[in-house]
Amino acid sequence: MTTPKKLSYRDAGVDIDRADAFVDRIRPMAASTRTVYSMDSIGSFAGLLDLTKGSWREPLLVACTDGVGTKLKVAFETGCHQGVGIDLVAMSVNDLLVTGAQPLAFLDYLATSRLDLDLHAAVVDSIAEGCRRSGCALLGGETAELPGFYQDDEYDLAGFAVGVVDRERMLSVDSVRAGDWVIGIPSDGLHSNGFSLVRKVFEDRSIYPIHRPLEGMTEPLGDVLLKPTRIYRREMETAAGIPGVRSAAHITGGGIPGNLPRAVPDHLGIAVVRNTWPVHPIFEWIRKAGGIEEAEMDRTFNMGLGLMVVTAPDAARTLMRVLADQGFDSYRVGWITGEPGFRWVDRFEST
Repeated sequence: MTTPKKLSYRDAGVDIDRADAFVDRIRPMAASTRTVYSMDSIGSFAGLLDLTKGSWREPLLVACTDGVGTKLKVAFETGCHQGVGIDLVAMSVNDLLVTGAQPLAFLDYLATSRLDLDLHAAVVDSIAEGCRRSGCALLGGETAELPGFYQDDEYDLAGFAVGVVDRERMLSVDSVRAGDWVIGIPSDGLHSNGFSLVRKVFEDRSIYPIHRPLEGMTEPLGDVLLKPTRIYRREMETAAGIPGVRSAAHITGGGIPGNLPRAVPDHLGIAVVRNTWPVHPIFEWIRKAGGIEEAEMDRTFNMGLGLMVVTAPDAARTLMRVLADQGFDSYRVGWITGEPGFRWVDRFEST
């Protein structure tokens, strides 16, 4: 009988020493996101928050989760990973913000076939940057080496955000009224939705080289596609503090028709006026290159608006003025109607 070979976990593809070195590498990145609510917990089994440091009267916890999706494939192709962590944070934090909540903490899950200290530390550093922009702590996470499960040199990300909102300051569809205005705040491009279609459109690199600009653009196509999702923390902090602001929608997969109705009660409707906000040329490039119908574009991409706020008319004027003072663009793009349903219109009507 032959003596069995002495195998180790490293032989199976999982290097515990490398994983420990990775934790040491990212520890200061997480520490850079500490807030007044943070408690020392990096390396522990769970992250801790001290809510006694807040002044909420009736605090409600808010939680969200999301990922980056197939936008990661563009990062793999270009070798540019510095923004995907911001995308990860933004996709959850923006969902949290539209409730009127304050982000408190973020947790990440990074899974790969083999841990690359430099590459994956850059990804976590990007996640930490997203947390700093959001004003929340990178409280902890999980890094999983799964040999044979993912393609070599690829990884996947998931994120989880926790926040808090005072019950009396929570934004709710229940307060929305017919005649309210809809205010749109621009996106920074595609954000993190529709990339399966985007990659299908631009799959022929001989026609659309990812390292060169398309006609009419100054940035290489890859940079345009990978521009991180905008985090709307300051804009939503402003909106939530203005009486008469009713509700808000983060425009992600499903586009404006699929997301704005979530900020309006079922018995009311929405009219959105086309051509009332600027749209990045990448959207028109995608439409033409793919021969994509307008309705398909509308339900796949944000089409230039990443955040939409429903507000009483007087509050809308105040919101737009304050946002302008802070350096943020905003546009009146529609209104709430008395008839249920969403519709695109060509002009404003008497409301």
